[in-house]
Amino acid sequence: MDLPAGNWQHSVRSDLSAKPPVDPGAASGSEPLIDNSFFGHPPFEIGVPEEQIVPFVFNSPHSGRVYPETFLSASRLNEHSIRRSEDYYVDELFAAATDLGAPLLSAQFPRAFLDVNREPYELDPRMFEGNVPAFINSSSMRVAGGLGTIPRLVAENMEIYGHRLPIKDALTRIEALYRPYHDSLRRLLVKTHGRFGYGVLVDCHSMPANAQAGARNRPDFVIGDRYGTSATEALSQLTIGILEDLGYSVSRNKPYAGGFITEHYGRPGRGLHAIQIEINRGLYVDERTLEKTAGFAALQADLTTFMTQLTESFAGGFSDIAHAAE
Repeated sequence: MDLPAGNWQHSVRSDLSAKPPVDPGAASGSEPLIDNSFFGHPPFEIGVPEEQIVPFVFNSPHSGRVYPETFLSASRLNEHSIRRSEDYYVDELFAAATDLGAPLLSAQFPRAFLDVNREPYELDPRMFEGNVPAFINSSSMRVAGGLGTIPRLVAENMEIYGHRLPIKDALTRIEALYRPYHDSLRRLLVKTHGRFGYGVLVDCHSMPANAQAGARNRPDFVIGDRYGTSATEALSQLTIGILEDLGYSVSRNKPYAGGFITEHYGRPGRGLHAIQIEINRGLYVDERTLEKTAGFAALQADLTTFMTQLTESFAGGFSDIAHAAE
């Protein structure tokens, strides 16, 4: 299948071949900012089943919790505060995916360091010193909100850095981490589509328990399908129905309709479907201490049931589901 992932230019205003070469050792500091093992750790992990028997790929891009000392020393935040934008333990919540016959891709680098759920060059030029390439996208709402590919803020509008970064720093992170991550995700989806004739990407996230002041508290789950453009109606309804049958409250596309990953890879007309699932952190983690609560085990068990029922629903062929609610 010809996936869109090689076509970054659809949302970037330039020919990426014109970007300057990146020297991974040229970032500030006495040691390279990134090496091939991300400071002694794999930059991401791919949980691979003994045999992929279901047309699903699960992805956890924001649960990385490896914070290198060089990154922490460059930040104005302490080791606790900088974790505020992390999707706490989401990779663990979906760990049973591999037992069910589906791969699970999970980042080890933190979202505060690099956000792979953005365009590759969604950058705020005010964050950087040096010659910022003309091809960056500096006008998106996410950049304006401080949440670009290299974030300026973590949750609660806390500034990450107390100084400007060399632009080579940003480009190095993108080349060394962002591109390999998406290359791996693309390969998983191509393999899945080739084996089954279609594929479903489940992009897994968590959200703060409470909405902004004056707004209603958030539901237990939010399912995002980019307002029906990244997955069929039947698939979205199936996902919501399973969660509701498990006793959870579920919203669709509000307040989260899906980010770059959902939008970029979801092509229902070409047999590739992508949904984003946001989990209310109040179900399983203390957002003050960032420790798991007593609800973690129960939620993990329910999500295993959810994945089991979702994947088993495809045993009769996706076409049955695709037309069930249309």
